[in-house]
Amino acid sequence: MLTVARKIFGTANDRRLKPLRARVNRINALEPIMEALSDQSLKGKTQEFRKRLADGATLDSLLEEAFAVVREAAKRANNMRHFDVQLMGGMILHSGAIAEMRTGEGKTLVATLAAYLNALSGKGVHVITVNDYLARRDAEWMGRIYGALGMTTGTIVHGITDEERKAAYAADITYGTNNEFGFDYLRDNMKYSLEQMAQRGHHYAIVDEVDSILIDEARTPLIISGPTDDRSDLYIKIDSLIPRLEASDFDLDEKQRSVVFSETGTEKMEGWMVELGLLEGSLWEPGNISLVHHSNQALRAHKLYSRDKDYIVKDGQVMLIDEFNGRMMEGRRLSEGLHQAIEAKERVDIKPENVTLASITFQNYFRLYKKLAGMTGTALTEADEFADIYKLTVVDLPTNKPVLRKDDDDVVYRTAKAKYAEIVKEVKEVHAKGQPILLGTASIEKSELLSNLLTAQRIPHKVLNARYHEQEAFIVANAGVPGAVTVATNMAGRGTDIQLGGNADMRLAAERAEKEKGLGRVLSEGEVSLLSAQIRADIEVKKKQALDAGGLYVLGTERHESRRIDNQLRGRTGRQGDPGRSKFYISIEDDLMRIFAADRMDAVMRRLGIKEDEGITHPWMNKAMETSQRKIEERNFEMRKNVLKYDDVINDQRKAIFEQRLDFLRSDDVSDTVLDMRDNVIDALVTRTMPEKAYAEQWDMDGLAEALRADLAVDLPVKQWAGEEGVANEEIAERIRAAVTQHYTGLTASVGEQQMRRIEKQLLLQVLDLRWRDHLQLIDQLRSVIHLRSYGQRDPLNEFKREAFNLFDTLLGELRATVTRSLMHIRVQAPQPQEAPRRTATPVQMPAPQRPPEARETKLDPDTGVNEMNLSEAPVDLPQAEDDWSNTPRNSACPCGSGKKYKHCHGAIETQKV
Repeated sequence: MLTVARKIFGTANDRRLKPLRARVNRINALEPIMEALSDQSLKGKTQEFRKRLADGATLDSLLEEAFAVVREAAKRANNMRHFDVQLMGGMILHSGAIAEMRTGEGKTLVATLAAYLNALSGKGVHVITVNDYLARRDAEWMGRIYGALGMTTGTIVHGITDEERKAAYAADITYGTNNEFGFDYLRDNMKYSLEQMAQRGHHYAIVDEVDSILIDEARTPLIISGPTDDRSDLYIKIDSLIPRLEASDFDLDEKQRSVVFSETGTEKMEGWMVELGLLEGSLWEPGNISLVHHSNQALRAHKLYSRDKDYIVKDGQVMLIDEFNGRMMEGRRLSEGLHQAIEAKERVDIKPENVTLASITFQNYFRLYKKLAGMTGTALTEADEFADIYKLTVVDLPTNKPVLRKDDDDVVYRTAKAKYAEIVKEVKEVHAKGQPILLGTASIEKSELLSNLLTAQRIPHKVLNARYHEQEAFIVANAGVPGAVTVATNMAGRGTDIQLGGNADMRLAAERAEKEKGLGRVLSEGEVSLLSAQIRADIEVKKKQALDAGGLYVLGTERHESRRIDNQLRGRTGRQGDPGRSKFYISIEDDLMRIFAADRMDAVMRRLGIKEDEGITHPWMNKAMETSQRKIEERNFEMRKNVLKYDDVINDQRKAIFEQRLDFLRSDDVSDTVLDMRDNVIDALVTRTMPEKAYAEQWDMDGLAEALRADLAVDLPVKQWAGEEGVANEEIAERIRAAVTQHYTGLTASVGEQQMRRIEKQLLLQVLDLRWRDHLQLIDQLRSVIHLRSYGQRDPLNEFKREAFNLFDTLLGELRATVTRSLMHIRVQAPQPQEAPRRTATPVQMPAPQRPPEARETKLDPDTGVNEMNLSEAPVDLPQAEDDWSNTPRNSACPCGSGKKYKHCHGAIETQKV
């Protein structure tokens, strides 16, 4: 019945597309009108649209005309015309959904439609890509279109200055990577003035390769962290013990990606540590818990993390490899000493661990946007997750031309040796007939193994993996040349299409540079045109040769645990109606098969009498593999949901802190907040020392007097007050409040009203940051051990919620107490005679919170669920320790971050710790 209904009414996807086709027809009808406009008149359309918006029009009412304008600008600026299906893709993006478009369908151009339309409101549009290269390329490439329409374009990439970031975010449309957008949000919430903040809100975002960013990378939350003490010697000593272990000394579970010491292994490690002088007594004494932790991390480094698969060593550094696209994740570091354990294993320089200063998951960052959209070639397999986490629907767009690609069934071998032998034989035959072939591998180790086998057979080829990251675009661009053999790790998000015959633009740039270098001069416009014509003519000939040979042949050397990664590899062939072919070669010894289905599959093949060097092809094998992949995807989804569940607990706390902090930054006068805090501290002191239902003789008046001196800097005769007949605790509280207010009023008069307001605001921000940082460290520690509550038949998540709430309540109490105590201990001092002529205000002394550690940008480890990865060595704009400010030149900017000169700010303030 369902099939019949679909034939009559169409699928939900068909019904979603039907009204879009009618709008496309109306956009096409406007094309002649737009063609008749001059360049200036076309640019003037932007101001016209903005005026209509101001007069009450909606973005949706402008869509058809705006899309027609963008299409005409693209034709003039980039010689590119949006296809009808691309117009439909733009409508889907504008509606706040995900457009699934096959590789080669022009997603980059599609984004210009929705980006331009939504930028008309003037609130900024963010276009988010997977790497800096694509961010720069797309901003420059598509920026020509926006520029022709009078809009500005900005680019956010790693390494730019704060001023450049602010200018980029001020543009109408801003391109950048997901990490940079997330870190900028966290950095903005650590700034000490509104002028220093870069982002201007989260209005609308288009996420390119949305599955890679919102699914794959969502397991690793963003963290800004600071370093702890150096423990290099400890890592090296513990690392030296791991190779001495035998197989029986630990339990390894590759399926769950976990490894733990067995009882014998623990006993051996304990004995060896005693010999090295690292341990006294038992390993399980509370004081030795750090040794247990670092031993576990060293074991994980050796048994779970493999060189050239999970990481490479480059220039004396351990560089992590992104499992989904095979790229180096430069600067990122694993958490809780795990990265240090790998550095010790590889005998490279060991950098200190980090502590969390600020953090957010990708899920919660992208849910900040009022409207979110995305595009990719492979999203349908994860449609449930997009709907569940982000409330995004996936719409499958038809291709511009019919897909002619042929997808062969998988071929399964019993051994990896037999599989690789057959792959090399297949490559040799394909190469001989001039067909371009792309070989997909799952790791650097496998790509280099395959490269060695091809070299032994004298088959010329190119290798694309993290070792050759810089040559990525050029290698991919030439993978469609007849007879080209390209070995590549995962092809997700490469951003450069494989064009049969070669990429004319990239070849022109390379050959032009080579000629100019040889001639020692710049080629003339005529010479460039001639060279371009020659290259394009040659490419046309080579394209015909490649087409005649069958188009691009994609050969997968093993299955990835995600079907999307396999589909992305397949999607590299058959673009824009070209013929193509894809096929996967699998062995039972592959990681995926070995971990999840080796015994069962091997038994079946033995029963069928399949020899080691024979392959078996059957649709049943494909379904069995797909079932295994689906189970892994479900497990990974649960892992990501678990990370999110825990982050959701503190997300409300994060929002409250960041919103409160922003209110403080926007306000010139926070005295009302300070007064509320002071009253709250007084009430808490009175309640603690003079309980409401206690008798007067049970009151702790000595404790109250001491607390008033320590916390509020007042010496009051509270004991005498308590002895008065009929006095109540409420009356004593009022007397205390009046005395404290009088004292603070006197302090304010001595310091100066304006300066006191500035001190209050600055101190409030500093203490808030420090307490929030301490809170995050406690949350990290809580998250790492909360699972142990399950042994007591308690739900760890519920326990985490309860404990996190209590910690946040404690945070607020400590914030109020610290701010009040610091402000009440400000005291006026007489200026030194030699300084008097240079002073601009009466000097005061006040306690200051310690400076947070140097900030670093990190991610969260998906296995441990805690602080991972270091993206920048540069400190963010946090205040220096005030006891280091004395050497600041008087006309320099004040280190506190106020934006004022030192002589007008803390040049008049001396600090004192109390």
